[in-house]
Amino acid sequence: MAEAIHNLALILKNHPQPQNDAEFLLVKQTRPPKFNDEEYDSYVDSDLWDLPSTQLNLLHGNSESPIVVEGAQSINLTNFDLHSALTKVLEQVGFEVTDGGEWKFWKYVEEAEFGPGLPVHTVFIMGKLLAGDRNLQERCKWMSVQSCLSWLLEVKPSSDRVGPLTVVGLVNDSIQPADQKVPSILRHQEYPPGVKLVPIGSKTAKPFRTTNLIIFAPENVSNESENNSFVACGDALIVDPGCRSEFHEELQKIVAALPRKLVVFVTHHHRDHVDGLSIVQKCNPNATLLVHENTMRRIGKVFIES
Repeated sequence: MAEAIHNLALILKNHPQPQNDAEFLLVKQTRPPKFNDEEYDSYVDSDLWDLPSTQLNLLHGNSESPIVVEGAQSINLTNFDLHSALTKVLEQVGFEVTDGGEWKFWKYVEEAEFGPGLPVHTVFIMGKLLAGDRNLQERCKWMSVQSCLSWLLEVKPSSDRVGPLTVVGLVNDSIQPADQKVPSILRHQEYPPGVKLVPIGSKTAKPFRTTNLIIFAPENVSNESENNSFVACGDALIVDPGCRSEFHEELQKIVAALPRKLVVFVTHHHRDHVDGLSIVQKCNPNATLLVHENTMRRIGKVFIES
């Protein structure tokens, strides 16, 4: 249990309004602190909405939590202080533990090894507000999976955003699964839908052990490449394929599962960003490589678009 930090995320349904059973409660997230940097602090992002959550701590001694969660099989929740965590989460939305009914286990998500700190694993549980939303705070709103998808797919300047807990906990499950593009041995995160972050073992600087391979492979996206002035166009994009040799087989499987019209973008020439380029070239010789001209000279390999 000490090998990870645990969070509790709550999927709250509105019990007195069964016609809105598909809706769940999101909370406006606190904006990040200022960094006393004029240029950085001048940037104001749009509002981010996500499931209410808090850290889930272990119980001390032989104490037991009075909260019972039905259906938890993938993790032993009796070791955690669920009562304290639920109290903190419900306080975020203006309620108390007694305002909730039965709690049911939804899923347990283990975060990939982004490092160098401990990964954050999240327990998602679902419940309903027996008292309705009469005490609901202004920074809360009812949303559905469909409305969240609209926010994610129809991005506009200054528009509200959906947080990763909502996407990982609910939205991704609602989308019809596409062909598996990431081998199951590689733990990864998909946020937003169609964008996968895969921390993969690399020759990076300590204390890190992995470099993020980023895969852009959205489904059902219209291709208007014939009518634009982009430097390169494709049906999928990967960024920084720089894994160690023992992960070359997994990288090859990833590239083989992607569309043949592939664009590869390398941010810079360090080995933890380029060591897998030969595998990409071998698996898809027609892939287009995008790099700065100085980086191109340093890595000494060029992909030529046919």
